[in-house]
Amino acid sequence: MNRERVKELSIKAMDLRKVVLEMIRKSGGGHIGGDFSVMETLVTLYFDIMNISPDNKDDPDRDYFVMSKGHSVESYYAVLADKGFFDTQELIDTFSQFGSKFIGHPNNEVDGVEMNSGSLGHGLPVAVGMALACRMDKRPSRIYTVMGDGELAEGSVWEGFMAAGHYKLGNLCAVVDRNHLQISGTTEEVMTHENLHQQVESFGWNVLEANGNSISEMSEAFQSAMNVDDKPTLIIANTIKGFGGGDVMENNVGWHHHVPNDEEYEKIVKAIDERREELENE
Repeated sequence: MNRERVKELSIKAMDLRKVVLEMIRKSGGGHIGGDFSVMETLVTLYFDIMNISPDNKDDPDRDYFVMSKGHSVESYYAVLADKGFFDTQELIDTFSQFGSKFIGHPNNEVDGVEMNSGSLGHGLPVAVGMALACRMDKRPSRIYTVMGDGELAEGSVWEGFMAAGHYKLGNLCAVVDRNHLQISGTTEEVMTHENLHQQVESFGWNVLEANGNSISEMSEAFQSAMNVDDKPTLIIANTIKGFGGGDVMENNVGWHHHVPNDEEYEKIVKAIDERREELENE
């Protein structure tokens, strides 16, 4: 990806954080910390890597995406809206409102959403099944899934790692949003992942690490994964929870699920605007 495109998508990721902020403020709830940490991963996938758009959403040869960490639905919806699957203002106005299809976890009644998710530990096993099916049907599709690092305490995730390695699913690429925080504290306090790279590699996976808050590094990692066709790839996306929200948000477990008050809102908007200006001037 050239420098100008990296800048464009990095700015887009900042702008979409404001959409997430408005959604959460208006609805009165949302997992904003994880939304902000995963944004560059989603923007890179939908605007650089995946063969998916509103025009080919029903093509069986499209790429498939599963948002396993479904509690970060706000960022997922914001990216889908910007991709053209539905209207951004409708999303902001109706998210988590009574009768809205834009509920608090991914819902496949929403255009562009492949799978209802949010029951943590389900995304990778389903993605393994999709990858197997596409290979059996000789389709060119690639399958992507994004998990949270706290989610890795679920046993079904490791069954998914084991099965994907066994079947050598080179068409599968998983991402772990490695922000080191979950609802009850650090991941290392709850269930350590300090040897995650070696653990997953031992299951027969190609394992890469990247700065998950860098469009250029994530693009490079996804491109590298496409060159490995005899085993699945895991990208450990090292991120900062609340990234882009400034000192008030970043690396603070209290922002796992939190609605900003007026003062916090102003500080977050200022931090996003300052980072956006820095990107424009790079």
